Amino acid sequence: MGVANLPLLSQIKGRLTWLDERQRVVAQNVANADTPGYVARDLKAPTDFAAALRDGGGLQMRQTTRGHMPIGGPNGTPVARFTSQASPDSETTLDGNAVVVEEQMLKMAESRMAYDAAIGLYTKSMALLRLAAKSPGR
Repeated sequence: MGVANLPLLSQIKGRLTWLDERQRVVAQNVANADTPGYVARDLKAPTDFAAALRDGGGLQMRQTTRGHMPIGGPNGTPVARFTSQASPDSETTLDGNAVVVEEQMLKMAESRMAYDAAIGLYTKSMALLRLAAKSPGR
């Protein structure tokens, strides 16, 4: 098993992927803040363990036997697990636009803080792995 396949690191990678996708959705909302009839979108995060298992929540499936069903799209390539859904903000303007830039900026800041926390956890995990891999007395 390689270092990249460790469960903790793959969970952190999944979280970073979700945060990256959320930032993209929030940026799209801000870009359409003046578009008539546009409704803000957001990603739904898994809220409990059962939902995470049901939706795939960072767990990687593998086809261990040829008789198993293929994974993902064509040629076994993984497909994106995240889908954005309409999530109107607290106000809707007369032209039907439901994007409040201030609320989108808060979502962006939340995502940035969570991203920084995940990167910090990744960095600490890698430091611990390096420490464990050192030979004694070095």
